[in-house]
Amino acid sequence: MKWKVLESNKNRVVHHIDKIENFQNLNCPIVRFRSSLKGPCVGEKFAGFIMHLDERKRWDTQIADVDEIYPVYDLATANLAMGMGRYGDCTRLGVGYCQTKSNVVVSPREQLTLCGIQEFECGSTLIWGTEMEEWHNHLLPEGERHPRAKSHLFCTTLVPTGPDSFDVEYVLQLEIGGKIPTFLTTPIVTQTVKDLFNHAKGIFGGKGGEIERFIEEKKERQAALAERSLLMTP
Repeated sequence: MKWKVLESNKNRVVHHIDKIENFQNLNCPIVRFRSSLKGPCVGEKFAGFIMHLDERKRWDTQIADVDEIYPVYDLATANLAMGMGRYGDCTRLGVGYCQTKSNVVVSPREQLTLCGIQEFECGSTLIWGTEMEEWHNHLLPEGERHPRAKSHLFCTTLVPTGPDSFDVEYVLQLEIGGKIPTFLTTPIVTQTVKDLFNHAKGIFGGKGGEIERFIEEKKERQAALAERSLLMTP
């Protein structure tokens, strides 16, 4: 299937956007965003922009709630099921809940998504997710129910292009739900993703030291975990 170019401008943060209409006959387009950013390629930090509520609020004005409600702690078994390195090293896996606020086009929506992070030896990271089925609705948290939006496919790939630069490809097929035509919802999704990348540019390439602090804290966590493992060795 051929991609239709929506935007292409090498001077923009998101320099290329294209889509395929009605991908897999799911009545919504799959949209692909590409960007090249300055800074170290730290996939876990980028994932935090999407998965952590406090981080998400910094760039997404429509977000009401994001929570990893069912984390998977046995990552060794998860990696075994994934083929032990065939798709990188799974460093995080779980079922998450997301709720958005209403706007002039769409009423509040909620999602229940299986998400994960795969890290590769080359320094690349794959952040992925797919919507849970309707028969998983019993996993939804207590409270008022809203129409389900569905991320049929979500995948963000970060690939280092140098010691202080990386490329990002963000792919999303989101069904908003209801009877709202996609020509109204696709521009909203596009602008939201642009807001994410503008925020990421400021963090990864900024001078505030946030990304450096994150890297240092990650090293400290890994060192503490390694020390704990040595202490537990018989």
